[in-house]
Amino acid sequence: MAGSHGGSLKSWLAVIVILAGFTVGGVALCFGPNWPLVWAGAGIIAVGGVIALLVDIFSDVIVDAPRVLASEKVDRKG
Repeated sequence: MAGSHGGSLKSWLAVIVILAGFTVGGVALCFGPNWPLVWAGAGIIAVGGVIALLVDIFSDVIVDAPRVLASEKVDRKG
């Protein structure tokens, strides 16, 4: 995955688990609120956070070389 800021699959696993927790908790708040399901969503988010810490998600960034864009001459009429 060179040349992108994509990260690795293990980091995406943590992100997907956290997103699933937010989805479960958000749906539970809309339908009720169903508090046990809200807390289940919070628990899923916590599990995703632990996964993120275990896979060291913050150091899993692929940094590109800085882009240099050619400057263009702007022709302004008027």
